Amino acid sequence: MMEMSADNAVFRDRGSTFDSMIETLGGVFGTFTAERLGNAEEDFHWGIDLSACESAGLITGYHQTGFQFRAKWCSNPPGHLSIVVPRRGGMGITYGSRMAQAQEGKMLLYRVPEPDSISMHGQSNLIDELVLDWSLIQRTIGETFDIPFSGSLELLPEMDMSTPAGRTIRNLTEVMIEGIRDNGPLIQSPVGMAHITQALADLVIRMVPHRLSHLLNKKPPMIAPGHVRRGIEFMCANIHQPITMSMVADAAGVSIRALEMGFRTFKDTTPAAYLQMLRLRAARQDLLDPDNRMLLKEICLKWGFFQFGRFAATYRAHYGENPSETRKRVCAPIIAHHPDNAN
Repeated sequence: MMEMSADNAVFRDRGSTFDSMIETLGGVFGTFTAERLGNAEEDFHWGIDLSACESAGLITGYHQTGFQFRAKWCSNPPGHLSIVVPRRGGMGITYGSRMAQAQEGKMLLYRVPEPDSISMHGQSNLIDELVLDWSLIQRTIGETFDIPFSGSLELLPEMDMSTPAGRTIRNLTEVMIEGIRDNGPLIQSPVGMAHITQALADLVIRMVPHRLSHLLNKKPPMIAPGHVRRGIEFMCANIHQPITMSMVADAAGVSIRALEMGFRTFKDTTPAAYLQMLRLRAARQDLLDPDNRMLLKEICLKWGFFQFGRFAATYRAHYGENPSETRKRVCAPIIAHHPDNAN
């Protein structure tokens, strides 16, 4: 990448107060409040350039001097994965007693809003920060691991750019940065953007250590036991019907305890959680079908979820977005081009 400096970089937003910088960053990260730590002089020169599309964004930030701040996001922040590439100086984050930094030779990966504090290091600090929608990461997790997932992924925050994995992620990150910057070609190609962001999400899940990494290295069983296969076949055949674990165990020809042990050993989950995942997938397929005109609550009931609020919470934990957001994202192009909306 061409060497950047505060002189040759074009910043759409500039300011000289900490509060004005936080307000500008809210355009990407959502509403949050922040408290500057340490030296709080009024003379605080910064420059920020923001470029964003539906699933990714780029923040190029310049800061005249180093500083540290503590942020508090709103109760339901949208959630992002940030990949920080330092150009000059560095950036650090803290999680309780843990610290991680982006500096020469190291990238920083972190999920907003997890860090307790954020700091910028060095004079005339300059960084690029690629931001991916966390719902993309959640969907990638769901497609990679055949288990329900929620909570923190516990990604290893520092990545050495001299390692094969580090170089691979760095190279693809740089391609995205250059393709987004200054309304670049990726901004003009939604299909290209979708493919490359998905590729980067796949690389992060497969190459950056996290709490599910051990499942990637686990050798799959030669073949699941017959009672596990029979249980899954019964679930799939009756997914739209009320099902109890006793019914599944009877269909599999084993006790409930044996069924539980089989699923934990060969599927890393429980039969009930596996059934819920199958139903969530079925509901999601309906929500992703632009021709499906069923109401959200009708889809919810169709797949055995009788409390819409609980279904929405489970769906959001698994896919990183609300059911209504999935439906809106799929149906938006249809609505936009409907003859009734021509005016």
